[in-house]
Amino acid sequence: MLNTSKKTASCFVNFSRLQQITDIQAEIYQKNLEIELLKLEKDTADVVHPFFLAQKCHTLQSMNNHLEAVLKEKRSLRQRLLKPMCQENLPIEAVYHRYMVHLLELAVTFIERLETHLETIRNIPHLAENLKKMSKALAKMDILVTETEELAENILEWRKQQKEVCSFIPKILAEENYLYKHDIMPPLLFTSKVHVQSLNAK
Repeated sequence: MLNTSKKTASCFVNFSRLQQITDIQAEIYQKNLEIELLKLEKDTADVVHPFFLAQKCHTLQSMNNHLEAVLKEKRSLRQRLLKPMCQENLPIEAVYHRYMVHLLELAVTFIERLETHLETIRNIPHLAENLKKMSKALAKMDILVTETEELAENILEWRKQQKEVCSFIPKILAEENYLYKHDIMPPLLFTSKVHVQSLNAK
């Protein structure tokens, strides 16, 4: 009887398990809340952290000192800006010399190509019109190429005909000389024959 009375009822076991689950859920919620706070602190570290705030204060102080110096030298700076910069050198720290060399190379390259870039920008609105003109010019060029080919063929045919005519000239001359020597026909026969031969060849 004593042993059986030691066993706890099942409802109490479930109650203790439910209590453990509730405690674990509360712990998980607490950990999630801590994680969210850490993320928020990380995101806003540059605003609220003393180290970052000290850096920002130092930067602002240096800027303030620079602005104060500019305001003190306002009159001399205004006079320098009004003067032309010919034959004057601006002091640049040695650390920045290599960057200035690279910057000057970029500036020279930009100035060299500036006119080309400006011309390209000016031509952008007329690009469609220029393309149409180019298409028309290409079509005209194709027509001219076709006409040139036809003309070349005609020239070749004309040369061939001229060669044929030239091959008949010695025979005609010989016949005319023979007839002229024997007083058979007048000397005008050669020109008439050449004219007839050229008309036949055409």
